Amino acid sequence: MIQILFSILLSAFANSPKTESIVQPETEAHSVSDSLLLHPEEMKYLKNIKQITFGGNNAEAYWSFDDSMLVFQSDFAGWDNSCDQVFFVNWQTDDLKANAPKKISTGLGRTTCSYFLPGNKTFVYASTHLGGESCPPVPERRSDGKYVWPIYENFDIFTADLNGTVLSQLTSEPGYDAEATVSPKGDKIVFTSMRSGDLELYTMNIDGSDVKQITTELGYDGGAFFSPDGSKLVWRASRPQSEEEVTEYKDLLKEGLVKPTEMELYVANADGSDVKKITSLGKANWAPFFHPSGEKLIFASNHQTERGYPFNLFMINLDGTGLTRITHDGTFDAFPVFSNDGKYLVFSSNRNNGGTRDTNLFVAEWIGN
Repeated sequence: MIQILFSILLSAFANSPKTESIVQPETEAHSVSDSLLLHPEEMKYLKNIKQITFGGNNAEAYWSFDDSMLVFQSDFAGWDNSCDQVFFVNWQTDDLKANAPKKISTGLGRTTCSYFLPGNKTFVYASTHLGGESCPPVPERRSDGKYVWPIYENFDIFTADLNGTVLSQLTSEPGYDAEATVSPKGDKIVFTSMRSGDLELYTMNIDGSDVKQITTELGYDGGAFFSPDGSKLVWRASRPQSEEEVTEYKDLLKEGLVKPTEMELYVANADGSDVKKITSLGKANWAPFFHPSGEKLIFASNHQTERGYPFNLFMINLDGTGLTRITHDGTFDAFPVFSNDGKYLVFSSNRNNGGTRDTNLFVAEWIGN
């Protein structure tokens, strides 16, 4: 999904706030930069925060298998982008304030959802470049007031090397194929596809073989990730229930659109069995990722807000208990991803953007439970 439409996200959602339960770990020493970039409540979970990018919209940053690099998408005009393209960075040594990272997508069309493959020398990503060299248009504000995400039918999933050379095309079915992520075991990819006529989850081998449908219920299923041991999946989903909701969902889908304002989190075994709904918070709960223990989830949500924003990061147990707020930024925190060794968290945030709408990447040490 093109999740960089932050202006849509920040203005769309409205509902009543919910309560939370907070677990307070012991405090630890923090740096000067922490006091500038972190809310005091966030210092219970994060320290030694580092800002990675400094302009544009930067998101969906994912770790290499050895945790030395991050692959991410950005529309930063200063890097010669007209819409989202894919880059990688050595987050510990590269200075993106002074130097542009290496672009590893084609520079054509719109790209999203990049993820390292085993060996850290290749990656998988989605791109519309086969459908045209220009950026596909972002939907205009609708007269009916509905806030929507585009489901570009030209998205397909590719593999490429770190020089940007496309190595293979993994999907070729008509319609949307995107949102691919890779199992920590290095054997499977999960992705979202429209090939059944609805937005469902599928898995395949990393060479594109053995495609299997994982979800079957009506509604948008997307943004899936494997658990640390590869045995489970977590994802976000909409589940229209009433006749009016079902009609609205189907009508928008015919236009290549989906409304992201009501989403909850689900977990299942990697083969799609034993589906469990984890949240029932209302509003938009999305961008889930497994805690290194495999027993908790971290995710982005606006369920506590009156006006639809801010979005903050929360953690919850797999049985739906222990909801804990992690971040306290005033606008937007999302796309949280733990490093493979569990020591770091990368996320996107509007903090420290000088009053602009820029969304940047941040990496912090994780000191929470």
